Amino acid sequence: MEQLAGYTAQAGSPAVPARGQQFFNTRQGREWSCGSCHGALPTQAGKHASTGKSISALAPAFNPERFTDSAKTEKWFRRNCKDVAGRECTAAEKADVLSWLMTLKR
Repeated sequence: MEQLAGYTAQAGSPAVPARGQQFFNTRQGREWSCGSCHGALPTQAGKHASTGKSISALAPAFNPERFTDSAKTEKWFRRNCKDVAGRECTAAEKADVLSWLMTLKR
């Protein structure tokens, strides 16, 4: 996947799926984790923690539209990282999370 290659190159080190899973399911200084809205295993629809709005599955194998548009991916990483971590995620964090999401298969 092109976006994973880009994040990995920016990070200067290989992505680690296990680290991505841990980041995804751990509170990062705010009241939520990524899994708070997307589910601990984001292979099904989730629900926004405060608005209750439905969120389609995040794992690409379960939602082929995910991570197909770089601008959209960046927009959502920026927005969601600020909600979860109170800051933008690093390239390594994005690479780790994306690599973990890509390990989730049907």
